Amino acid sequence: MSTWHALLYPIKEGSEETVKELFRNSGRPNFTITDAEGNVVGRLLATMAFVGAGTAIRVIEVEGPLPVVAAHMSRQPEVREFERQLEEHLTEGRDMVSPEGARAFFQKAGMENVLNRRAPDAAAA
Repeated sequence: MSTWHALLYPIKEGSEETVKELFRNSGRPNFTITDAEGNVVGRLLATMAFVGAGTAIRVIEVEGPLPVVAAHMSRQPEVREFERQLEEHLTEGRDMVSPEGARAFFQKAGMENVLNRRAPDAAAA
């Protein structure tokens, strides 16, 4: 079963267009999450990003525990490069280089999904 999570990025006013481009041009991480023995323990299923006045939000759909997902993301070169480029546009710094720092960021910036409604499938109705 998948879960949805969101991350809040408070960004400096005036940097919105640059941040939009950073999200649009960011690389794709490995979607399969494995443990130290190579067993599949989760998957990245979807990502959406929203940028508005002074705020960016990344929404992710994942399978697997969020702390494991956060650690996986911190090891992905594409994510590390995106986070490095994003850093100068944030109003508050954070550590996305280490798994511990990524977990701390996910805990602080993470938002809980409380509602996900979908219209009924028209073909099934």
